[in-house]
Amino acid sequence: NGLFVATGASGTGNRVMTSPDGITWTSRASAADNMWYSVVYGNGLFVAVSYDGTGNRVMTSPDGITWTSRTSAADNWWYSVTYGNGLFVAVSDVAIADIAVMTSPDGINWTARSGAADDNDSWNSVTYGNGIFVAVGTGADRVMTSPDGITWTARSAAGDNDYWYSVTYGNGLFVAVGSFFADSVMTSPDGIIWTVRSAAQSNNWESVTYGDRKS
Repeated sequence: NGLFVATGASGTGNRVMTSPDGITWTSRASAADNMWYSVVYGNGLFVAVSYDGTGNRVMTSPDGITWTSRTSAADNWWYSVTYGNGLFVAVSDVAIADIAVMTSPDGINWTARSGAADDNDSWNSVTYGNGIFVAVGTGADRVMTSPDGITWTARSAAGDNDYWYSVTYGNGLFVAVGSFFADSVMTSPDGIIWTVRSAAQSNNWESVTYGDRKS
């Protein structure tokens, strides 16, 4: 919507900032001083999810400036949110009461969902691409996929890395990054079959995105 929006995990009354160009930023007041770990834009709405708070771990804004608290499906540690196929989908760093995922068609009303297989896994990132939602995390499964955000299937990650922190989709490929291993990158054309790749350095890679360089 012509605006960059960032959310933060610290600060008082200033845990949002916006910019029309990515260069000049303006502080904005979040709906609550929660730990806002992820924000996404879809269907005319900015939606952010939080790691803490009571009954207010979601906030929404039509313009990125004025924010309204919303009730999450559960007071879980919501770590990542994405939008795809008419649905907002958030994943939890720690599944509580078998709730690892929540979904919403409008960013306001949320429904709790179970994740794949072992919900003791920690889901760090979720994205949408090629008609499928893909989440990555830590634990036994490390990858799960869903065609609708509701029913999830466990997938095998590539390599021996147990810590996958971020996943994105672009140019026909899912790419995930992880921590402190030479094989801290993995790729997949479909989100299901993954191939390990060598990172440029064995660093702790926390986030990945895609941008088209075409002019």
